[in-house]
Amino acid sequence: MGMNTTPEAVLDEKAAIEAAEHALADIALIRQEVSKVIFGQERVVENTLLAILSGGHALLVGVPGLAKTKLVTTLGSVLGLDANRIQFTPDLMPSDIVGTEVMDQDETGRRSFRFVKGPVFAQLLMADEINRASPRTQSALLQSMQEYHVTIAGQRYDLPAPFHVLATQNPLEQEGTYPLPEAQLDRFLLQVDVGYPGLDAERQILLETTGLSEATPQSVITAARLSEIQRLIRQMPVSEKVVDAILALVRSARPGQGTTETDKHVAWGPGPRAGQALMLCARARALYEGRLAPSIDDVRALAEPVLQHRMALTFAARAEGMSVRDLIAGLAKKVDG
Repeated sequence: MGMNTTPEAVLDEKAAIEAAEHALADIALIRQEVSKVIFGQERVVENTLLAILSGGHALLVGVPGLAKTKLVTTLGSVLGLDANRIQFTPDLMPSDIVGTEVMDQDETGRRSFRFVKGPVFAQLLMADEINRASPRTQSALLQSMQEYHVTIAGQRYDLPAPFHVLATQNPLEQEGTYPLPEAQLDRFLLQVDVGYPGLDAERQILLETTGLSEATPQSVITAARLSEIQRLIRQMPVSEKVVDAILALVRSARPGQGTTETDKHVAWGPGPRAGQALMLCARARALYEGRLAPSIDDVRALAEPVLQHRMALTFAARAEGMSVRDLIAGLAKKVDG
């Protein structure tokens, strides 16, 4: 015979390709629907969606008024997710996020506690201006992001699935902010920088959003379908070459690994979660761009959103006016392929 592939293996491969093509078509529909409401900002939309498709959380960083909130509500509608929003303020308490126990009294006068769920019980949670809340409140949110459940008075309550947090953060120079600790930043799969829109996009924003009616996004998939696509992404094969590129990139961003530039300028580098994020997001990006397998280009494109919040420059490098982004761009260029 000379054939070493069993009919089942061929069938499986055919089914896998069909499933990937179906996901590819769904993602194209999602992109199209989002673009009816969010103008320009293609990279922001792409990276935010990649975080969700990869099953993770994203941190959106930018000055107020750049439609970050609008992006999140739009994604909730388009992905068929039940969405909540919390506006973080300095006086926000952990119980304002996770929920609280209230005492009930029945007709006989018997008292009992009942748990009232907080806004964290949503499939898509927008945590607005997360760095305005106290560290204690931030950690209540970040703990639930990590563990997918909350514990109140010893009782465990599971969060809905899928569960995604899109947090917005003001640039740190602004007044009254508590920066997120490094370990907590690592819980975000991607950091998405939101810049000012380009001229054409801003013109479109002016024309489309100041009339009597605005376009409203329709849901394109359901939460159950999103979970299916997320599972599919985790099953996509990644070539040896791409895995090597991911390892080379992540390791080159750590001091003490033989990269002169990094040793000179980086105080601490990304941990293993950075590599995991690149593995997941590279697959999601391939589908997002209409391809069935991730490439080295995906790794290069994701270097900044995956690495920038997982490393820090030395004081001397910052004093020289260097930025983490420039350093990452240099490292991404060196990735072979």
